[in-house]
Amino acid sequence: MRNTRGDVTVRPCEPIGVFDSGLGGLTVARALLEGLPQESILYVGDTKRCPYGPRDQAEVRDFAREIAAWLVERKVKMIVIACNTATAASLEVLQHELNIPVIGVIEPGARAAVNATRTGNIGVLATQGTVQSMSYVRALKKLDPDARITQCAAPRFVELVEDTLAHARKNIGVFTSELFDTEHAKDIVREMLEPLQGQGIDTVVLGCTHFPMLSKQIQEALGSDVVLVNPAEETTRSIQHALSKLGELAEQDEAGYVQGTGEKTNDAVQTTYAQATNSHHHSHHHPQHHFATTSDEVDEFAHAGSLIFGESLGTVKHITLSELDHLLS
Repeated sequence: MRNTRGDVTVRPCEPIGVFDSGLGGLTVARALLEGLPQESILYVGDTKRCPYGPRDQAEVRDFAREIAAWLVERKVKMIVIACNTATAASLEVLQHELNIPVIGVIEPGARAAVNATRTGNIGVLATQGTVQSMSYVRALKKLDPDARITQCAAPRFVELVEDTLAHARKNIGVFTSELFDTEHAKDIVREMLEPLQGQGIDTVVLGCTHFPMLSKQIQEALGSDVVLVNPAEETTRSIQHALSKLGELAEQDEAGYVQGTGEKTNDAVQTTYAQATNSHHHSHHHPQHHFATTSDEVDEFAHAGSLIFGESLGTVKHITLSELDHLLS
């Protein structure tokens, strides 16, 4: 089935584009894999320019526009900004500029937090950029004007997660919270969480897609009575709702194949989805998941990413910054 949206023809079999400043957005991609297993995913991790948190919002907005342009060239049917900092900086701009749906993680995260809190006393644990943007405060107040909100910037968490995963032993085949069960990691977590202590907070939004990987250590520091909210699951529900409304959810037949697509895209990720799905030699194919990064250490990205995504990332494409710069020039 094809849908025409403006001057764009969309097939439900086309992939959902997902991007983040690095590895953290793979927590959202994994939730998408588990919640909507029939959907194909094209993921970009901008590790070369990670972290986004300390950067100026205008700079992050430019990065997001570049990556969005790269994804649009590859015929994605939707873009998910799997980064809270980039959501705060660029969601409205991308929604205005693009004629495909663009979804961020802040509104879903706020919605999940308001649903989870018992007292209305909510903490927001995020990057410096997200905290300064006040995006979570606005989203939470829109849903519950009486909510009491305490924001806490944790600028060291992203670097901790990226570095730990990049140097994880190659024989580790799946993510485990024990990777962060070190005194060094626990000291950083305790230090960063001090502003949230003693505030009577009962719910904390993990307002950066890297932070769920530190859930065990964060929970230990805050105590078992505090509910930690990972926006990834609610974001997946938002994706499903948006695609369903447009009639663009990929459909599976009884054999588990996605209907209405071209031949299977088993080539390396360098073959774009546009090329892979323009052929009609077969009536269906399995959903495909492809990955790209700006990191110069592509093998490290692939290994670390596999731990988070829950399966091998396969051949990861390297994107140069000059390639992205060219898209907006």
